[in-house]
Amino acid sequence: MEVSLALTWLLFLGLFPLAFFWLRRAWRILVKRDFSEVALKRGEPPPNAEKYAPYTAAVNLIAGAIAVSVILLVVISGVAYETWTAIAGSTIWIKFFADFIVSRQARLNWGKPKN
Repeated sequence: MEVSLALTWLLFLGLFPLAFFWLRRAWRILVKRDFSEVALKRGEPPPNAEKYAPYTAAVNLIAGAIAVSVILLVVISGVAYETWTAIAGSTIWIKFFADFIVSRQARLNWGKPKN
């Protein structure tokens, strides 16, 4: 088996749990109002997690929807390898960066005096 073929299958099969976890996280935030996974930094949510819940939910919902779309594109229409791997890879990286930005933004104290 060629290494590139194994990596292709690893990326494709990895989209299934990624999409599941991202969509489940969005569901927990939006429907169940569980803010324990909002803007995490070292596994802890910020004190004002409810304020940043819409941003975290949107990031997870969009990334999960794109991952499901890529899976369906590959299975149903057989989209080109270069296309779906570019979409999947970009989605994964942008999602991780967006989560990082939201988690750090939630901890900034703009203009608030420190006690």
